Amino acid sequence: MKRTILIMSALSIFLWSCGGAEKRAESPATDDSALLKQEEVHGTEVKEINLTNPLDQAMVKEGQAIYDLKCSACHRLSGDRLVGPSWTGVTTRRKPVWIINMITNVDMMLEKDEEAQKMLETCLVRMPNQNISEKEARSVIEFMRKNDGEK
Repeated sequence: MKRTILIMSALSIFLWSCGGAEKRAESPATDDSALLKQEEVHGTEVKEINLTNPLDQAMVKEGQAIYDLKCSACHRLSGDRLVGPSWTGVTTRRKPVWIINMITNVDMMLEKDEEAQKMLETCLVRMPNQNISEKEARSVIEFMRKNDGEK
């Protein structure tokens, strides 16, 4: 009984976090800058990423805000898996380029990357497109690094 309630709660949270598509569809971009921004967010594979040492605290703060708003419904910072995998140790298991592409280009990753496909088989829920830009994803990685104990 408890397991059924937990699964239903997680599914409800997931569906709630994916809402708003109707509003986005009703208000299409009308200028070139909005179209360009959309193209920057998705579809371009990131080939290289430069990490800071020490951590950039402004990026950590921005990354945590993005996590709180868009990621925490499915991912936990502790070792527990919710809908998606836990973020504990993610920066030691995955390369930064892999992480940023998974955040910004989830469709491409699920199509081409064997590890991403394995995660989908384990989690049984496809990661939704959260419209996170490359710059925002870079901040999320900085927050992940802090969560993994980097200074």
